[in-house]
Parts: sequence; C-alpha cells; structure tokens
Amino acid sequence: MTEELVRCEWSGDGQMRRYHDEEWGRPEHDDGRLFEMLILEGAQAGLSWSTILKKRDSYRRAFDDFTIDKVAAYGADKVESLLQDAGIVRNRLKVQSTIGNAIAVQKIQEEVGSFDAFLWAYVDNQPVINQWQSIYDLPAKTPLAEQLSKDLLKRGFKFVGPTIVYSFMQAIGMVNDHITKCFAYEELVQS
Repeated sequence: MTEELVRCEWSGDGQMRRYHDEEWGRPEHDDGRLFEMLILEGAQAGLSWSTILKKRDSYRRAFDDFTIDKVAAYGADKVESLLQDAGIVRNRLKVQSTIGNAIAVQKIQEEVGSFDAFLWAYVDNQPVINQWQSIYDLPAKTPLAEQLSKDLLKRGFKFVGPTIVYSFMQAIGMVNDHITKCFAYEELVQS
C-alpha cells in the first residue's frame, strides 16, 4: 500500500492539486510567467482561485499567452473584444489593468533589466521560508507585501493591493507558505 502524500489543506484534488504540487510556492523567474501570475491574482479579486484556475487556458489564449509586449500594445478594439470573451472575467477595470500592468512591467524591464530582478530584490533573491503548522496560521498580508504593493502602485500597477500581492508572492515562490507537514515544504527548503 502506498503512503498518501501530506499536502496543504487547500490543495483539494484535480486541477487545484496539480497547481499545488507543481507550481504554488515554487520559485518563478520568467518575466512572462511572473506577469501571468500577477494578472491572474488580480483577476481573482472577489472570486475563488479555483474559478481563475479553470479559466487559465482561456486567459492565456485571450492575452496572447501573456506576452508582455503584445499585451502592452492592445488598443480600445482589443479591450472591447476581450469584454465579449466568456472565457475570462469580463470586468472592464481588470481588462484595462492588464494592459496598464504590461506597460508598467515594460518600464521596470527598461529600468532594472527584468521584472524578475525587480521582484526578487525584495527578498534578496532567496525565498522567505515560513514555518506554518496550518493554513489557518497564514497571514492575508505582511509588511513586505504592503511595501511591494505600495511600490507597484507608485509605478502605475492596478489590482495590486497587499492581499493580492501576498498571494502573488506565495504563488511565485517568493515566500514558502506550504505548511511544514506538506511534502512540498521540505522539497522547497532543501532545493
């Protein structure tokens, strides 16, 4: 009989489990993927992550696989077509913020070389390793997330409040918030 892996309580099964096991909390350094996760976390505002995860392929199709330069060049006609796309959250502010955030990422890339370098400098290029016993111990935001949120807002980003930013930091592995009993916690600590 094989032993069942212990996971964070929220992982569930199916798509959520695959996301937990393969992506969440694993350090990400590709600018396109970082942009994608920032946009998806912002799209989640007011919704569940499982809802956004189910729409992820539609988001990738609708937003040219989150190619930053392509998204930054979208005009009014593209916004209107996106608002007709049932595969994504059809919220005008969220759609427009995706374009504005792509432009803001471009400016960061010009200034510091990459979105990756900008973000990971907040944690000295090393994930913050927390030691939570239960998902109920996890904070909704931290002082570091509040600082990053303020800095992103100053740079013109939208849908980057401290709670969204902390979720983003968790998703891209800037913080390891897997509970200590979770198999992924040990994998990430040892890597």
